[in-house]
Amino acid sequence: MRLRADDHPGAGGGSSSFVRGVCQAVAMIHEATPEFLQITSREELSPDLRRELIECWVAVTNAGGAAGFPFPPVDFDQVAVVADQIIAGLAPQRSRLLLACVDGTLAGWLNVRRDANPLIAHWGTVHHVQTHTGFRGRGIGAALMHRLSRLACDEMGLEQLHLAARGGVGLEGFYGRLGWKEIGRWPGALRLGPGDDRDEILMVLEL
Repeated sequence: MRLRADDHPGAGGGSSSFVRGVCQAVAMIHEATPEFLQITSREELSPDLRRELIECWVAVTNAGGAAGFPFPPVDFDQVAVVADQIIAGLAPQRSRLLLACVDGTLAGWLNVRRDANPLIAHWGTVHHVQTHTGFRGRGIGAALMHRLSRLACDEMGLEQLHLAARGGVGLEGFYGRLGWKEIGRWPGALRLGPGDDRDEILMVLEL
């Protein structure tokens, strides 16, 4: 929401109308409910949505996000190579993208996969969970994870979800509040730089 010029206290609208406008804008921001879109094949992903997905990944990575590229900065072309590999592997029962959009703009996304091996096909893995930097603090990540648990169970027939998170950035707390349980760690498994080793945190969600 944009405030009109006449809502500004210096434009004759008065300070009270300006404050009301700000409050309305803040309320609209926090009340925004994302719309979800599943992508289950490469044909379903438009060129514009592919571009938004990659741009989101670039922005998140370059802001320090733990989303699959541990050594920022990255650029569009670098990320596109990995994104296109994910897109090429999409299939309804093997790999899906879950996208969250607000007012027609991509606000966040993730990838859920399962292995076709019947020994482990009852559980899936979650990858690249991210919220665009322009939509942080609006519950997009939590909304994505809640929707994911439903589609993984109801549509993919999964019984568990697994993920691995980078230590040292509070991700285990975020996932823990959503019902995930930490089941172990690989101590110092991730070396982000000299003297900066992080645990890889293993988590599970029972569906």
